[in-house]
Amino acid sequence: MVTLNTVIDWLRPWEPSAPVIIVCAAAISLYAIGMMRGAKPGFWPALSFFLGMGLMYVVTQTQFDYYSQYLFSAHRFQHLILHHLGPFLVALSMPAAVLAAGLPASVRAWPQGRAAPVFSVLRVLYNGIQQPFLAAFLFVGILYFWLTPSIHFYAMLSLDLYWLMNWTMALDGLLFWWLIFERGRAGVTPRLSPGKRILLLGMIIPPQIALGAYITFSRQNLFDIYDVCGRAFPISPLLDQQIGGLITWIPASMMSVVAAIIVLAFRLEKTHARS
Repeated sequence: MVTLNTVIDWLRPWEPSAPVIIVCAAAISLYAIGMMRGAKPGFWPALSFFLGMGLMYVVTQTQFDYYSQYLFSAHRFQHLILHHLGPFLVALSMPAAVLAAGLPASVRAWPQGRAAPVFSVLRVLYNGIQQPFLAAFLFVGILYFWLTPSIHFYAMLSLDLYWLMNWTMALDGLLFWWLIFERGRAGVTPRLSPGKRILLLGMIIPPQIALGAYITFSRQNLFDIYDVCGRAFPISPLLDQQIGGLITWIPASMMSVVAAIIVLAFRLEKTHARS
C-alpha cells in the first residue's frame, strides 16, 4: 500500500545536486512571477513549461535517479526525458517572454547596459551553435558519444562525469528543440522556415534508429558497468539492454514525427490567420 511517507521518501533526491535544484527552482519561480506581473502565456504553454521542468526534476532529483544509475533501461528513460521530452515541452511553451517578465527591471536592462559586449559575444556563440546542420549533428552526436561503451563506463563510474553527461544532454535538448519550435516575435523572423525544420527532424531520425537498433539487437553485453555496480532489479543484462535500446530507438524517433506535425500545425495556423 502506497502511503504519504512512501511518496515523500520517493521524492527525496537520491544524490542531491544543488545546481539542478537551483536552476529548476529559479526557472519555475521566474515563470510564476512573470505570470503574476501580467505575462499571459495561456493555459497550454504554461502547462507545457511546468510539466517539462517537472519531468526533468523528477528524473534527476528523486529516487528515480537511483534506478538510472543502476539499470540501463532506466538510464535510457532518464535521458529520453532530459534530452527529448522535457526540453521538447519547455521549448514548445516558448517561455522567454514570461521568464523575462519575472526578472527584476535592472537585470532586464543588462543586454543594453554595461554588460552589452558580453551579451553580444554570447549571441554570436548561440547563433553559431544554432546553425541548422550543426545543431542536428550535436543532437545526435551527443547520444553516440555518451553511449560509446568505454565512455559510458567511466561516466557511470564518476559522479562528476555522470552530472556532466546529464547537463549536456539537457542543454543540448533545449537548444535543439528551441530551434525547432522558435516562433517570431513582432519584427523578428524565426531563423528557420517550417520546411527546414521538418528537414532537420527527418535528418535526426535515421541515426537514432540505427543506434537504438544496434543496442537492441546486439548479442553482446555492451554496458557491463551495470554488472560491476549491480543492477537495481534481478534482470538479465541483455534484456535490460534490449529495453534500453528500444527506448533509444522508438520513442525518441517518434518525437521527431510529433514535432513535425506541430511545426505543420503552426504553419497552417499562421496561414489561416493571414487569410
